[in-house]
Amino acid sequence: MKTAYSTFVTLAAGTAALALSAPALAKAGAPVPVADGVTIDPIIDGMLRYEHVDQDDLGRDADALTLRLRGGVEVKAHGFSALAEAESTLAILDNYNDTIPGNNGYLGAEPYSVVADPENVEVNRLQVGYSGKIGSITVGRQRIIHDDARFVGNVGWRQNEQTFDAVRAQGTLGPVVLDATYSLSQRSIFGADSPNKYWDGDFVLLDGGVKVKGIAFKGFAYLLDYDERLAMSSQTYGAMAAGAIPLGGTAKIDIKLRYARQSDYGANPINYAADYYDAELGVSVAGFGLKGGYEELGSDDGMAAFQTPMATAHAFNGWADLFLTTPSTGLRDYFGAVSKGFGDVGPLKGLKGMVAYHQFDSDVGGIDYGHEWDANLGFKVAGYGVLFKYANYTADSFGTDTEKFWVQFGFSF
Repeated sequence: MKTAYSTFVTLAAGTAALALSAPALAKAGAPVPVADGVTIDPIIDGMLRYEHVDQDDLGRDADALTLRLRGGVEVKAHGFSALAEAESTLAILDNYNDTIPGNNGYLGAEPYSVVADPENVEVNRLQVGYSGKIGSITVGRQRIIHDDARFVGNVGWRQNEQTFDAVRAQGTLGPVVLDATYSLSQRSIFGADSPNKYWDGDFVLLDGGVKVKGIAFKGFAYLLDYDERLAMSSQTYGAMAAGAIPLGGTAKIDIKLRYARQSDYGANPINYAADYYDAELGVSVAGFGLKGGYEELGSDDGMAAFQTPMATAHAFNGWADLFLTTPSTGLRDYFGAVSKGFGDVGPLKGLKGMVAYHQFDSDVGGIDYGHEWDANLGFKVAGYGVLFKYANYTADSFGTDTEKFWVQFGFSF
């Protein structure tokens, strides 16, 4: 552990020094006009990240230093567009289990804790589209994120991004916003060498809503029929309301309420139905933010639980990632967070920190799973993003004590 912390301190110091010395050119640029109504937008972005994982009784501590690069180009002409983007992840320090899941468990698992960033080279996005006054249509391999990515997202925290082979149409009719997708393949984060590099099936993703006096009301339906991942086949219907109430000046109250009902679908061998509840209340004043909430992924009498197999799950239920898959007895997450924005502090732009706490219980059976503390500190220097992040899960009746920390350096041109 001492060696890992020494490595962390060294990398943290190096990252900060690199950021402070970085040129101001490292910013995402505007598209370049090349003809009347024609633009070219180069895509270059990268992430250098160190991740340490310490888990009781689970092999050896993991230390991963990975570099992810994405490169491509988007061309737009009179409403039409074409985008091609490749993605590559390199393991500079690879003392970690890179989780290549197979039908009978992990293939070639190493004696370390998991860091889900395998070395990888793949086509990340390859799409064409058209955008007009009332909407757009996109065809091909693409990034899809619905709302806060609780049900559909790109798993953007991991180095290898989740994308979809799909046809997506988005439209606006007055105050009404509509979003409809048909996808035949979910391209996973596990990399091109994994047996589960993708999951095929028939996936229908529907989202629509209206905004009234600062409050957005949405309804959604997600019909997931997997060809092989049968236990994750489900139909989910729900609604959400979210918005902000101004209190004067920069002070405001943020509110989010969400409910969904999920049941088996397609060839799922388990007949079940479970509910989802999400309620959050936050207050922002004088640079401080306070938030509290409750999220429940229900269980059908311990037989099966509400699942979100297309979500950016890392953003919910603790950064230690103990609950990426909901236990069969369900999950109740009571959480609170405090954040503080410090603004620009010398060369550090947008300095902001946060501390959060989670208490995890089962939905049925009265099980105390455990609790978790999370914290982060982020800022930008000359357009480069720097993040320090920490998670500490204390197990009671689920999983194992888990401690993780990260330092990362991101850039885009």
